[in-house]
Amino acid sequence: MSETEPKKRGFFSRLFGREEEPVKPAQAPEAATELAVEPVEELTPEVEEIAAPPVADAEVPSVEVPAPEPAAPPAPVESAAPPMEPEGEPEVAVVSPPEPVTAPEPVSVPAPQPKRSWWRRLTEGLSRTSSALTTGITDLFTKRKLDAGTLEDLEDILIQADLGLATSARIAKAVGDGRYDKQIEPAEVKAILAREVETILVPVAQPLVIDATKKPFVLLMVGVNGSGKTTTIGKLAAKFRAEGKSVMLAAGDTFRAAAIEQLRVWGERTGAEVVFGQQGADASGLAFEALQKAKADGTDVLLIDTAGRLQNKQGLMDELAKVVRVIRKQDPSAPHAALLVLDATVGQNAISQVEAFRETAGVTGLVMTKLDGTARGGILVALAAQFGLPVHFIGVGESVEDLEPFSARDFARAVAGLGEAA
Repeated sequence: MSETEPKKRGFFSRLFGREEEPVKPAQAPEAATELAVEPVEELTPEVEEIAAPPVADAEVPSVEVPAPEPAAPPAPVESAAPPMEPEGEPEVAVVSPPEPVTAPEPVSVPAPQPKRSWWRRLTEGLSRTSSALTTGITDLFTKRKLDAGTLEDLEDILIQADLGLATSARIAKAVGDGRYDKQIEPAEVKAILAREVETILVPVAQPLVIDATKKPFVLLMVGVNGSGKTTTIGKLAAKFRAEGKSVMLAAGDTFRAAAIEQLRVWGERTGAEVVFGQQGADASGLAFEALQKAKADGTDVLLIDTAGRLQNKQGLMDELAKVVRVIRKQDPSAPHAALLVLDATVGQNAISQVEAFRETAGVTGLVMTKLDGTARGGILVALAAQFGLPVHFIGVGESVEDLEPFSARDFARAVAGLGEAA
């Protein structure tokens, strides 16, 4: 035993060195025991060559212990983290869209209401008429005593605004009563103007009443070229639909393809059915078919458009009379209302229009449009004083909201440049 021990020590000492004997792992002696079966002298060189690989093998398992590498699960864990971030991002993106959607609604909807009330639209629409009147009155009565010459000048100012001779003389007389040789403030003259105009307009400021017992209630719309007749029909259709009434439109202006298309567009906007034919078709025949269909469908209101025509063209006026006759073959009481659409910019020419259309179509009421485009809006007062026909609606713009039932007080105060009535 003592002989072998030094040999083994000599072998290990040559292989590993004496200092490493106590540190050597248990596997080394096993490998050595297997190799010790052969002569030591022959194995020494081989053991040096063979023993090296086992050491490398022994080191390899320890190096292969990169079992941490398969622990690549940490990498997927990190990749799982990124999906968590996008999940948070969509939540923010989803929250942000509602903010811009909700924000504009409260801001845009209420803003126009206070800024564009009917009184505001009316005063802005009549600004040209009121400016011409109030500027003339202010210049005339500032630091000046009232005399005959002043009243004559006032009358001229009123006539230029198309208030009419009779109305202008009436207002000038009201201003002069008890005030000769006295100084009168412009504000007082404006108040008198508003009072007299309102007195003239009150009897004609009548709403358009749709008789529910008449189905359909037939509205015949007439007027000259360019008066805004077709647009007015569309606006009235929108108002009736908003009131819950069923509406049918008849495109009786068969001379203009554009008028037919315009009415069809209004029908789509308002949900009203439109009866139309080819350009150049017989207008009276179309009106007959529309009334027939409206009766069958139980429609509440039938609005019949007609071609714009000049009041001095007898042939065209005769054609309009034919439309009325054909309608009455089905319903002797129809049309139940015939509305004349007047363009305020024509001034005194509106008087001859009323005379001609009242005789031909039996006009029952007036609609005054384009008051925002003229300084001669006083023509409405002249018409009221001369004919006494009901004024149902006035228009001061292009939108549906710019056509409203006529109010005598609002109109009078707006024309005189006064504030809204309390």
